[in-house]
Amino acid sequence: MNDLTFHKAPLCSVGAVYVWEQKLLLIRRAKQPAMGYWSIPGGHVEPGESWHQAVEREVKEETALESTCGGFIGWVERKGNGERYLIADFEIEVTDPSNAHPGDDASDLIFASQSDMDNLQITPGLLSFLRLHEVLSV
Repeated sequence: MNDLTFHKAPLCSVGAVYVWEQKLLLIRRAKQPAMGYWSIPGGHVEPGESWHQAVEREVKEETALESTCGGFIGWVERKGNGERYLIADFEIEVTDPSNAHPGDDASDLIFASQSDMDNLQITPGLLSFLRLHEVLSV
């Protein structure tokens, strides 16, 4: 194979799943990978950081929300931007979701209902992941 990135170790990343009033917290990605797509908040695990610390930091950076990382939902591997990403998704708890606003790598933010998701350009594979893990019945 000529694809050298295939042989690279995946980058460790996290995602945060938060459902409020039957709506899923989504951010519109302002940077690659998946720029312009709607996805759950998340990003790279920094050196020395635990998975939970990475989740809470990414949520704060991208949504301005203070969160507590909860239970592990599942793993997914994605390719993009010439890299492989191993993403651990976790549930989060938030004290006051009404304070949410986009920041850092997020150009917009929404609490999306199932019908909203039909009209949004969602990151490929996210909805099937949510169905598989019974996060939403979308």
